[in-house]
Amino acid sequence: MKIDEAREVRTTCPYCGVGCGVLAKVAANGEVTVRGDPDHPANFGRLCSKGSALAETIDLDGRLLYPEIHGRRTDWDEALDLVASTFTRTIAEHGRDSVAFYVSGQLLTEDYYVANKLMKGFIGSANIDTNSRLCMASSVAGHRRAFGSDTVPGSYEDLELADLIVLVGSNLAWCHPVLYQRIAAAREKRPDMKVVLVDPRRTMTADIADMHLAIAADGDVALFTGLLAYLGQHNALDRTYITAHTTGFGQALFAASALDLAGVAAATGLGEDELVRFYSLFAATANTVTVYSQGVNQSSSGTDKVNAIINCHLATGRIGKPGAGPFSVTGQPNAMGGREVGGLANMLAAHMEIENPEHRDRVQRFWSAPAVAEKPGLKAVEMFQAVADGRIKALWIMATNPVDSMPDADAVEAAIKACPFVVVSDVLAKTDTVRHAHVRLPAAAWGEKDGSVTNSERRISRQRAFLATPGEARADWWIVAEVAKRMGFDEAFSHPSPADIFAEHAALSAFENDGARDFDIGAYAGVDAETYEELAPFQWPAPSQGTPLWPAGQAGRPEGGVQAGHSSASTRFFANGNFYTPDGKARFIPIRPVPQTRTNEKFPRVLNTGRVRDHWHTMTRTGKSQRLSQHLAEPFAEIHPADAQHFGIGDADIVRVSTEHGEVLLRALVTARQRPGSVFVPMHWTDQFSARARVDALVAPITDPISGQPASKNVAARVERFAAVAFGFAVLAERPASIDADYWSLARCAAGWRLEIALEADRDWPGFAASLFGADAPGETLAYHDVAGGHYRFARFAGSRLTGALYLAPRPVAVSRGWAVEQLSADHADRRGRLAIVAGRPGGNSVDRGAIVCSCFGVGANQIAEAVRGGCVSVEAIGASLHAGINCGSCRAEIRTIIEARRLHAAE
Repeated sequence: MKIDEAREVRTTCPYCGVGCGVLAKVAANGEVTVRGDPDHPANFGRLCSKGSALAETIDLDGRLLYPEIHGRRTDWDEALDLVASTFTRTIAEHGRDSVAFYVSGQLLTEDYYVANKLMKGFIGSANIDTNSRLCMASSVAGHRRAFGSDTVPGSYEDLELADLIVLVGSNLAWCHPVLYQRIAAAREKRPDMKVVLVDPRRTMTADIADMHLAIAADGDVALFTGLLAYLGQHNALDRTYITAHTTGFGQALFAASALDLAGVAAATGLGEDELVRFYSLFAATANTVTVYSQGVNQSSSGTDKVNAIINCHLATGRIGKPGAGPFSVTGQPNAMGGREVGGLANMLAAHMEIENPEHRDRVQRFWSAPAVAEKPGLKAVEMFQAVADGRIKALWIMATNPVDSMPDADAVEAAIKACPFVVVSDVLAKTDTVRHAHVRLPAAAWGEKDGSVTNSERRISRQRAFLATPGEARADWWIVAEVAKRMGFDEAFSHPSPADIFAEHAALSAFENDGARDFDIGAYAGVDAETYEELAPFQWPAPSQGTPLWPAGQAGRPEGGVQAGHSSASTRFFANGNFYTPDGKARFIPIRPVPQTRTNEKFPRVLNTGRVRDHWHTMTRTGKSQRLSQHLAEPFAEIHPADAQHFGIGDADIVRVSTEHGEVLLRALVTARQRPGSVFVPMHWTDQFSARARVDALVAPITDPISGQPASKNVAARVERFAAVAFGFAVLAERPASIDADYWSLARCAAGWRLEIALEADRDWPGFAASLFGADAPGETLAYHDVAGGHYRFARFAGSRLTGALYLAPRPVAVSRGWAVEQLSADHADRRGRLAIVAGRPGGNSVDRGAIVCSCFGVGANQIAEAVRGGCVSVEAIGASLHAGINCGSCRAEIRTIIEARRLHAAE
């Protein structure tokens, strides 16, 4: 692609399942800027901090740019021939189930479709699973049990029409910020709208909540079975809907009634008065949406949680109606698309069932496939256990990093290292998984990809390329298709473009579909390349015999055979029944809560893992952005003050969190927002960014028996203070080649890197500083030593440029991180200024912004506090003064916390 003129391309964000539209503008000089697409119906121009920083993540630093075999550069023919011949030989010698694909919600639908087609239809095994198993599998299983299909009933619009929103296990403010802002905006317009947050932690989402239920880990089943019993006892049921459109209500209500209010309180850790307030609010509010995410899904009882929620909506007829319904929000940009093409090991393409012989026959005939898999394949945890015990001998990992994201991650890494043949298709040359690949295949990244994704409300959008594919990188669908051809399946994989794949995917969805399947986009079965290029976002279903749901007035809407129109009634399912079960009725699922207590004397605390605001998965993208590393720059353990006191842990200490599977070292974040007895650790940090912070190595491989989804929110753990004798902070112009410290965490910053360290024993501190700065690099080093007090400071200069500064102390270093980072970009010709760096504090007119709160505009806590002192006593006033909080809005809750803290301080 030649960049010779400015242009703006409509595409879709590659982060969470909200599926925001993005306008990527490429200047004539190649510079890229991004903004939200005001016409996209998912976000109407809004973007979160991660989406706003997308242009900062597209550089070629660290990219895998050519194929490699055993670390040796090669060409595509040799690499593809080796992959195809090894898979073919392995199947011939050990059977088709001796090979497996582990794929990702980062893939586009067209990539997913081709991979699933090859494995299930032509290799003939269902050993293809996806990292969506780690986040959405319980929702899929719950939907299928209740509805007969994996159908999300509602739309984002319902979040704005609801009178009550119940957020369960969802930190929407940080994990789906654009949806959070849509709710916040709707609430400002309708102050009577209520929000209930169900979460062990008082997350930033609580900022808009009228009620926060600090539930015990895995107490959700008891909470919602108790709610069903309450609805029955208080005549808050829709008997007409139950009779006309459901089966099994009596059994479900009987099972729920086995637990009285006191029993629910004991199982949830909530007070009976809290329960009654929530139950009565739910019972009295017809327009209720229950939004749930990983806190529900990532559980050994995740499927039961989903069905307990759905039971309450079916019992009240609150489903498929404007402002009412259960709503699963997906964690990845194309988790839904992967479900549509059968990317999970227990599904077929187009929402067909692998256990159903008619469905298998239909897919086999459509594909003209030699043998469609006849039984479900191995789910993610089972798959890597099969790699470990030798049943799987050839493994292809695409666009994901299981060495960091899988439970029992150390065992997963050991399995991959021991596997006879491992192929990894990825964007980066160095990840914790790529390092173990025998064959490394360079894949196209966001900005270079061309295809489609489906968001949480079933809206299909185009992801369009606006950058040239660098080096020898190729699209994932092309890589898979080329391997398939070399395995002898030329005709079935001779796709000329993603448009052709999408047309085939659409045609399969409509093939012999008389309305008995929910997923139908047959209107696009004949889409050509030109129409596909202009494809506007649409929400399925879009059957060939109906009217596709093109958003009215959408720019780029194709003319001719595809008509414009938007019927809100057809964007929702099940208001009038018509479920995808044999009798057309929804199934109530009888559920009895089972205790999920895992703590014991040795591991007495509950470990909960999750996401933070500005980072994504294993940081292969967000780790490139210095802006996104400003807010939370190192891994941490969130601990309640009572627990911290019990273990002798101070704020900013280093702590060891351990389970029976391993241990990690993290910074202590002591906060009353955490539930006593629990500890929260984010899942993003890897060996590329920290010494010992791969938290999923601590998570046991316990899974939901129905969905196969791991239980990442309820892990028995122990927390201890790490006895460090020295703490350090450094800013460095270059990433150090190695870091000899017990604890370290590295993050991008303006003009370089910032580094946190802690050590158990003293070192040769001048030598240690030299190793970080580059021992052979020319320049001048200034130093200050207080040997008795244990304070050491070093600053290295090359000309007038600071190339490194290191601060060491026996307690966590008090140097302002924001100020120190800025010194890497400043001119230091003045010796007095150099001495200020050694002293570790601003001199002259230097400004210390403090810890960054607003990543979008780089606004720090000190600046906000100063503005409050100057009279800005509302979030809106801070926004008007400093711009903080006016873009993505993710920091508004933190801004309000600073305002309240200043208010309390002034009142003392």
